[in-house]
Amino acid sequence: MNISRILSLPTKLSMATKSTLPVKGHNMIAVASGKGGVGKTWASISMAHALAKKGEKVLLFDGDLGLANVDIQLGLVAQYDLGSVITGKVPMTQAISKSELGFDVIAGRSGSGSLSNIPLSRLQLIFDDLQLLASQYDHVIIDLGAGVEKAVRLFAQKSGTLMVVCTDEPTSLTDAYAFIKIISAENPQIDIQVLVNSAGSIKEGEKTYNTLLKACQGFLKITPKLAGVIRRDMRVRDAIRAQTSILEAYPNADASKDILTIAEQI
Repeated sequence: MNISRILSLPTKLSMATKSTLPVKGHNMIAVASGKGGVGKTWASISMAHALAKKGEKVLLFDGDLGLANVDIQLGLVAQYDLGSVITGKVPMTQAISKSELGFDVIAGRSGSGSLSNIPLSRLQLIFDDLQLLASQYDHVIIDLGAGVEKAVRLFAQKSGTLMVVCTDEPTSLTDAYAFIKIISAENPQIDIQVLVNSAGSIKEGEKTYNTLLKACQGFLKITPKLAGVIRRDMRVRDAIRAQTSILEAYPNADASKDILTIAEQI
């Protein structure tokens, strides 16, 4: 990823976009990252499962319009997906699939590059439909694509909470900072939280967060909260290969305990 290009991107959407922004969905959590490969989709699935285990009614929305893979990680075969909604084949309510883990899913369409080129006006209508649907749930988790494309930015800044996933890798921290810079400029009131994934320990994860926090406070004059730290756990990979949640496959794993702790704070 070209960091200099990201840092030079405009930090404002068009006035037309800003004038049509609906009221933020207070129960909608957008999960994003500056770069891929940090465990964003895994974290989204795990949080949805943890909230469902608490008895909450949860919808997991795969908002990665170009490289969707929530359904793959869950081993879910959806009759309809987001592509069906975008093309007008079915309304969004008919694209809901039931996960065996106790939460609902709206799958994306994996590998369909055309979906990432949807006009901004159409993206706004999709979000409006999702926001209406959110009134039927306690929580809606939106798994966004990596980067700062228009769909990611639009969904991120309209959600009640933006959870930015990062690791201790320098490139991950740099990209997370760039992402936070852009989104906070577009919506200064947004609730931004940082989720540190694959940390060597809770203490090391907090150190990673503090590194990012100092940059945000020093240059952006904002203080994103720490959503939580998830420790590095080899059983995460095993759960993904088994196409299930780590809470289902390894409930006593360190990563499972960390996810449950995060869910208790949501």
